[in-house]
Amino acid sequence: MNQSVLPRRYHRLRDVLNRRQTDLTVLLEDVHKPHNFSAIIRTCDAVGVFSAHGVYTEGDVPAFSETAKGSEKWVDIHTHPDLETAVNKLKRQNFTLYAAHLTEDAVDYRTIDYTKPSCIVLGAEKWGVSDRAMKLVDQAIYIPMLGMVQSLNVSVAAAVILFEAQRQRLAAGYYDHCRFDPDVRDRILFQWAYPDLAKAYDEAGKPYPPLGENGELNN
Repeated sequence: MNQSVLPRRYHRLRDVLNRRQTDLTVLLEDVHKPHNFSAIIRTCDAVGVFSAHGVYTEGDVPAFSETAKGSEKWVDIHTHPDLETAVNKLKRQNFTLYAAHLTEDAVDYRTIDYTKPSCIVLGAEKWGVSDRAMKLVDQAIYIPMLGMVQSLNVSVAAAVILFEAQRQRLAAGYYDHCRFDPDVRDRILFQWAYPDLAKAYDEAGKPYPPLGENGELNN
């Protein structure tokens, strides 16, 4: 017998999902260190990013570290076979891609309008965004630095930029209403509230049962 989710937890899940931003994301290029990868996903969860993307030329998505604090359960992570595939998919969804990389034509990250569909591209810890990726993105952005060091840890840079995006979106009221179609929202909410049961229904090819006002199963 499946026990219903607690009402308090159900309402928390619903409120979080209603604030998720479907048109704000990140594309991680060979960010291999579990600590950095987990910290970026945790920041995505904190600012309301619904899904993140990754491209790994060697290996797969790194294992999550304790830094993630469970945030990987609430951010969908999509991997792509190569940069071109990832970029083309994002551009078909009307995303503008901003590479966090200091180049001659890079602009201050604060000058970007993140209320439009925006993807932040972040590169490998040692090398940053690759030359190959730079040829595919729309604009390079940088974080002004006043010290001797001219770059931040990749997870810190992600947090700085994403929280600026959150600031702009809060001011624009983007977190005040759900960004999903009702049917899609209800499906994701069921998956969040009853992950094991959702998997069973998916494997059986059956639709999810409706949920009551407090998340109870209405079979």
